[in-house]
Amino acid sequence: MFIYSLPLFFTHIGLASPLDLLIIFTALFAVLFISSLFGGENPQKQSSDNYLFAAWNGSAPLKWAFWPFFLILNACLYTADTLVKAGLFTVSGWDDVHLMLLLPIVWWTTAVWRCSPNSTLSVWAACARLLTLGVFFEYALKLLIRIDYPRLFFGCDELLLDYGSCF
Repeated sequence: MFIYSLPLFFTHIGLASPLDLLIIFTALFAVLFISSLFGGENPQKQSSDNYLFAAWNGSAPLKWAFWPFFLILNACLYTADTLVKAGLFTVSGWDDVHLMLLLPIVWWTTAVWRCSPNSTLSVWAACARLLTLGVFFEYALKLLIRIDYPRLFFGCDELLLDYGSCF
């Protein structure tokens, strides 16, 4: 997450400085931490044989709802971005990967927010919620790069079949 998008955002786009984003994310973390202190009691854990359903209902532990998908998501995003930077993946293929991951991200965000009261410490609940919001910020950055600055990220000089996507 943010391996290729934040450097482009800071060096070429320049809508905010690193200090601005640090202040925003720190304030957001503080709000999420305070809300996790007062925001919910631990629901009664229901035994469920289905992991996806248990996470969706909020009866799974936070670490089981957060970590597996977070690692898979970051591996997919990193692989897609690296292949595009190497010129081995087209712009429309990159779009397809991000579009395919969008619905699982919505499921994951819902599961993490529902399972947050199941964490041992409120700081972990706040961190998990902040990282789910960070994924949506990453998607917003990638959409901005894709629409307004495609020549910065994609090797538009090397793409022959998908050259129209660079305009």
